[in-house]
Amino acid sequence: MDSCSLEIANWRNHQETLKYQFDAFYGERSTQQDIYAGSVQPILRHLLEGQNASVLAYGPTGAGKTHTMLGSPEQPGVIPRALMDLLQLTREEGAEGRPWALSVTMSYLEIYQEKVLDLLDSTSGDLVIREDCRGNILIPGLTQKPITSFADFERHFLPASRNRTVGATRLNQRSSRSHAVLLVKVDQRERLAPFRQREGKLYLIDLAGSEDNRRTGNKGLRLKESGAINASLFVLGKVVDALNQGLPRVPYRDSKLTRLLQDSLGGSAHSILIANIAPERHFYLDTVSALNFAARTKEVINRPFTNESLQPHVLGPVKLSQKELLGPPEAKKARGPEEEEIGSAEPMAASASASQKLSPLQKLSSMDPAMLERLLSLDRLLASQGSQGAPLLSTPKRERMVLMKTVEEKDLEIERLKMKQKELEAKVLAQKAEDSKEKENHCPTILRPLLHRTVTVAKPLKKAVVMPLQLIQEQAASPNAEIHILKNKGRKRKVKVAGGLGYTWSPEVESLDAPEPEEKAEDCWELQISPELLAHGRQKILDLLNEGSARDLRSLQRIGPKKAQLIVGWRELHGPFSQVEDLERVEGITGKQMESFLKANILGLAAGQRCGPS
Repeated sequence: MDSCSLEIANWRNHQETLKYQFDAFYGERSTQQDIYAGSVQPILRHLLEGQNASVLAYGPTGAGKTHTMLGSPEQPGVIPRALMDLLQLTREEGAEGRPWALSVTMSYLEIYQEKVLDLLDSTSGDLVIREDCRGNILIPGLTQKPITSFADFERHFLPASRNRTVGATRLNQRSSRSHAVLLVKVDQRERLAPFRQREGKLYLIDLAGSEDNRRTGNKGLRLKESGAINASLFVLGKVVDALNQGLPRVPYRDSKLTRLLQDSLGGSAHSILIANIAPERHFYLDTVSALNFAARTKEVINRPFTNESLQPHVLGPVKLSQKELLGPPEAKKARGPEEEEIGSAEPMAASASASQKLSPLQKLSSMDPAMLERLLSLDRLLASQGSQGAPLLSTPKRERMVLMKTVEEKDLEIERLKMKQKELEAKVLAQKAEDSKEKENHCPTILRPLLHRTVTVAKPLKKAVVMPLQLIQEQAASPNAEIHILKNKGRKRKVKVAGGLGYTWSPEVESLDAPEPEEKAEDCWELQISPELLAHGRQKILDLLNEGSARDLRSLQRIGPKKAQLIVGWRELHGPFSQVEDLERVEGITGKQMESFLKANILGLAAGQRCGPS
C-alpha cells in the first residue's frame, strides 16, 4: 500500500483483506542498498556507544533470506555492507588524537540440528552456550579473528561460508540447512583517565526457513534437518509470544537458537527483523505465517544499555615488597648493610612523592568492574575535596606506614597487658592453694558425729467401707459379722471397697478389727469370697437353672439366647440340674467358660442383683 504497510487477501473470507503495519516495507523493485540504508545502517552507530545490535532474516524456505544477508558481487547484501561501514567508522573514531582506541573481531558459527559449530574452525566440535554473571551470552572456545579492513574480513569469511551446511530440495537448489550467525565485536579502550572500556556486539543472523515437507519432498537426512529447523523456529515463536504476554518464564533455553538470541529478543540489543515473503499463490500460507510472526515480534520491547567498565591494567594488584609488608621495625631487621645506606635516603624520596596519593582501591581488582568504577569515582570525589576527604583514601605512603606502625604498637601493648593479667591470675591461684595447705597442716581435723536418718513410720491404712443399707442393718444386728474389703497387698494406698457386694479383690479377706498383715513388695490382686456367700450364690444359680425360662437364663452373665435354649432343652431331656457344674455336660459350654460363668454370676446373684465383672 505504501512504504510502511501492505495488504493481503484473507484466506478465510475472500471478500476481506488483512492489513499489516511495519516500520518499513520493501517491494519487488527495492534494491539491496534501499534495505540496508533504510533499516540496518542506522543501528551501527550504537555499537560505538557500547551497545548491542542484531539483524535477523526470517521467512519460508526459498524466500531470499540468504540473498538479503549475503547478496551477490553485483548487489552485496547486509553483511558485507555493514562490515564495510563498521570498519570505516572504527577507523575514524580510533584515529590518533581521538579519546578512544577501537578494535574489531569476528566470529562465525552455525546451529545445525541443535549443535553449535564453529565455521572458522571446523574441528572444534559442538560448543556450549553460557551466560556470565552480568547476563551476557557467550560461547567459550569460539574462534575470534581480528580484522582491520574489509580484505581481512573476506579472507576469513569466504572460506567459512563454504563450511556452512546447504542442501538441495524441490524448492531451492542451495537451501540453508542451518542457522548462520556472524558475530562482530567492537572493543573500545579509553586512552586517558579514567581508562574506561566498552564492548558492542553485532549479530547478523541468517535463519533457516520453515519448510513444508509435502512440497519440499524431504526424506532421510533432509527430513531430519527440516524437523530440527521447524522445532527451533517453533520455540522462537513461543519466546515471542511469552514476551508479548509478559509471562514470568520465557523459554529461551528450549532451543540453542533462542538461547543465542536472548540478547536480541527482549534483551539489551537494537534488533531488526527482516521478514522475507514470497508473493506466489502456493506460498500463501507461508507468507501469512511470516507476516503474523513479524507483527508479533514488532510488539517485543528491548532495553539497550551501554556495556562499560574499567580497563583491567588500571585495576592491577599493587605488589608490596617485604619491607612494606613487615613495616619499619621489622624492615630494619631484614635489611642488609648495603640496604641501610639506601634506606637513609628513603625519607627524602617519600617527602618528594607525598603529593602522589595512593588509593587502596587498586587492591580490589577481583571485584565487579561496575562496582570498581563506582568506588573509583568515590575516590576521585574524596580526593577533589582535599583535607575534608577520608584520611585513609588520601594518605601518602610515609604517613600511612606511620599509622600502621602505631596500630601495631597498640596491638603489642594489648597483648602484653593480656599476658600480665594471666600471670597475676596464676599468682592469685597459687597463693590460695598455699593458704589452704597451711590451714590443713595447723588445724586438727574435727570428727563430726554421723547424722541419724529419721525413719518415718507409715500411717495405718485407712479402710473405707461402702455397703447397701440392708446389709448394714443385718451386720449391725449380728456383732460377729465380718465386713469384706478390697485391699492391695503390695502398695501403701487407700483401700477400695466394692459397693456393698460382700466380696473383695484383695489377697486376703479380713475384718476391720483384724490386725494388718505385713506388706509385700509385689502387687497381686485375687478374688476371695466367704463360703457363706459362695454357697448362697451357687444355690441361686442352681434354682434359676432348674426353674427359670429362657428369658430368665439370659439375665445371667455369659449366657446368650443360644446357650439359654440349649440349657432349657437339656433340662427337658435329662431333668433338673443337681449342681451348677452340670452345665459342663450341656453342649457348647466348656470348662473355661464354666469357670468364667461362675466368677461373673455367683457374686451378683448372692447380692440379689445382676452385675458384671469390674
